[in-house]
Formats: sequence, C-alpha cells, structure tokens
Amino acid sequence: MSDGQETKAPWLPPRWFIRLAWSVHRGLYRVTGSRVGLWRPREHRWGTLRLTTTGRRTGQQRSVILAYFEDGPNLVGVAMNGWGEGAPAWWLNLRAHPDASADLVDGRRLVRGRVATDDERTRLWPRWREADKNFDAHAARRSSETTVVVLEPRSEGDSPTS
Repeated sequence: MSDGQETKAPWLPPRWFIRLAWSVHRGLYRVTGSRVGLWRPREHRWGTLRLTTTGRRTGQQRSVILAYFEDGPNLVGVAMNGWGEGAPAWWLNLRAHPDASADLVDGRRLVRGRVATDDERTRLWPRWREADKNFDAHAARRSSETTVVVLEPRSEGDSPTS
C-alpha cells in the first residue's frame, strides 16, 4: 500500500486440511448417491458441480467437485489448486481433452472446456470477487495468473476435440 502499511493475506487453512475437506466432500457425494454435495449458484454465491474429464495420461475418467457460476448457457470456474501453486490436474486433463461432462443438481450436461478470452476474463473475474471478498488476495498468493475456465454446452453428436 502507498501509506507504508502492509496488507495481510487472508488466512487459509493448512494444505492438509484443504485436501481433507475435498476428500470428505467427494465422499459425502458418493455415499449419499449424489444427493449431497452439489448446489446451484445464487446471487453473489457460487454453486458446485461435479466435472468428469478424461485423464491426459491414462485416458481414464476422473471426477472432481468444483465451484462455478452460470454465464448464460456456460458454466464458469477457476483453475486453482487450493490457492497453491501449479495447475490442478482436472484443468491439465481438460486442456488435453476438452470434452467433459458436468453433473449439476438438475442433471448432467455435456461440456467443452476452454480458457476465457481476455474480454471474458475481465468481465467474469469480478463475479468471483462478489462471491468471496478475499478472492483477489487469495489469487495474489499464486505466482501465475489464475485461469478462468469456461465450460460451453455441447451436444451428444459433437465430435471430440483434442
């Protein structure tokens, strides 16, 4: 800050706790037969979806639960790794195999993932900030820019891209 004061980064739980929370969330989703663990976004609040991608090395299906909001027909997420360094595996998989599926509270959607364009990122980033007052401070912990990911709808007949 220009007045000589330091801004303190918002608190984050330890990495082991973040990973444990993810595991518990996925476990609840599985144990309850998909009845618990997903919710719709609301005004100034993100929702959660279950994204299934194709592994870039194994070719096997890999699933993760992500925060998202809707932007018209698109679903929008951020490729963060618990605010740690590096890209999350789901994003590396999606870059290698953009066709995926998203399970939402109201059913499954076939999607194709891509990086938000510069104009989209400029427009979409503030929506994340509205949902989390510490969003920019958490993103600043990373040495690289956090990728905004757009999941566009696709139909069953669309040919896969790679």
